[in-house]
Amino acid sequence: MSTLIDPELIRRYDLPGPRYTSYPTARHFQPGITEAIYREAVMASNEDPIPVDLSLYIHIPFCHRPCFYCGCTRIITRHAPRVTRYLEQLHREIALQGAGIDGDRIVRQLHLGGGTPTYLSDAELESLMLALRRAFTLDPGPEREFGIEVDPRTIDRSRLAHLLALGFNRVSFGIQDLDPLVQRAINRVQDPEHALALLQDAKDLGFASVNADLIYGLPGQTRESFQTLIEAILGAHPGRIALYGYAHLPEQFPFQRQIPSAWLPEPAIRLELFLTALERFTTSGYRLIGMDHFARDGDPLLDAARAGSLQRNFQGYSTYAGLDSIALGLSAISRVGSLYAQNTKDEDDYLASIRAERLPIRMGYRLTADDVIRADVIERIMCHEALDFDAIGKRHRIRFQEYFAPALVRLKTLEDDGLVERSSHGLLLRPAGRILRRVVAAPFDAYLPREGRHGHYSRII
Repeated sequence: MSTLIDPELIRRYDLPGPRYTSYPTARHFQPGITEAIYREAVMASNEDPIPVDLSLYIHIPFCHRPCFYCGCTRIITRHAPRVTRYLEQLHREIALQGAGIDGDRIVRQLHLGGGTPTYLSDAELESLMLALRRAFTLDPGPEREFGIEVDPRTIDRSRLAHLLALGFNRVSFGIQDLDPLVQRAINRVQDPEHALALLQDAKDLGFASVNADLIYGLPGQTRESFQTLIEAILGAHPGRIALYGYAHLPEQFPFQRQIPSAWLPEPAIRLELFLTALERFTTSGYRLIGMDHFARDGDPLLDAARAGSLQRNFQGYSTYAGLDSIALGLSAISRVGSLYAQNTKDEDDYLASIRAERLPIRMGYRLTADDVIRADVIERIMCHEALDFDAIGKRHRIRFQEYFAPALVRLKTLEDDGLVERSSHGLLLRPAGRILRRVVAAPFDAYLPREGRHGHYSRII
C-alpha cells in the first residue's frame, strides 16, 4: 500500500486536526448537562421497542509512575488507601448506573482503560467484575468483546489466565517501544523479552484478540530502532496492532514537558517511520483498519471492518456499531442516543458526588439534528473506505449533495490531489485518503472553520 502513497502529498496535508473519536469533539462539551438530563436520555433509550445493547467503559486512573508521553486522565500514586477509596465509590457508581438500565439490554462490549487497569490486584479486578455482573446483564457468549488494557510490567502468564477466567477475551498490551534509549526518554522501562512473551502467552491461553499498542514519533526513535521494533512485533504475530502517532502537546499535558522538542524525530523521519510500519504490516498479512489499526485474518476487528459494523469511539476502533455507551469512573464519557455526558475530572468531586448518591456528570453535549447527520458521515469516513450518498440520504431523509454542497466543494481539492474519488452516488477513499481520513472528514465538520484549523489538535501524521 505504501508504494501507492506520495510522501510529499502526505507532508502537505500533515496539519493539526481532530481525531474524531466523537462528533462534535469533546472540546465542544459544555456545562449544563446534568444527572437529570442524562437520566432522561437513559429512560428514553430504555423505552425503545427493540432494546439497544450496551458498551461499558470503566476508567481506572492509577499508575505507579508517569509515562511522559501520556495525555490520559491519571493519578500517579502508590498509596493503597487512595485506590481503595476510589474503588469503593466506583462500585457505588456501577450500582447507580445499573439501577437505571433495563435488564434486557445486553452488554456486548466492556473495556477497562486507564491509567493502568492492571494496577489493580487480581482480587480487586475480580470484585469489580462481580459488581458489574450484579448491576448489568453481561453477554456470556463468544461474540462479546470484553477488553482490558495491560501494562506488561504489571502482569505475567498466571495473571493473564486470571483475566481470561474473569471473562475478558480481548487484551491490549501497552508496548509503545522496546528500545532502551526510547524507554528511558519516556519513563517507561520494560523488559522487551517479557513483553513479547506475553503476546504469545495470551494467544496460547485462548484470548480471541491480542493487540500490541505501538507509538511512532517518540524521543530517541531512529529508522534503525523502529525497524527493529516492527520486526520484533511481527515475529510475535499478534492478531491486532495499534500504531499511534505521538502528539506532543506540553501546554496541555504537563508531564510532556519532560520531553524536550529537540529529542523528537524530525517531521521527515517521523513520516518515514509511519510509512515503514505501514509497508511492513500490510505486506505481512495485516490489513489497515481505519487510520491507525492493523488486523489479520481471525481477529474480530477485521471481521467487523468487512461486515461494515466497525465503530469509532473514545476508546478507538471497536467491533460493534449502534450501541449506547455507558462510561464509569473519573472523566469517563457516556453516549446515550444523541447525548454525550462526561464525569468530572476532579478526584475529590468524583468521590463526594457518589457518596451523596449522585452521578458525577459535569459536562456534555446534546447533538442537534444536523450534528447527528454529520456524525454519521464522519464516522463512515473514519471507519470505512467509501461513503454512500444515497444510503445516508435515505437514513436521514436529506438530499445528500444539496445538504453537503459546501463540503463537496471543499472536497474538490482533495479529489484533485488523489485522496478521494467522487461519483454522483458516493465517495471512495484512495490509499492516501485512507491514511489522511481526518483530512477527508474535516470538510463535513461544521465546527472546525469557527475554531481554527490548527488550534490545540495533534498533527495528522
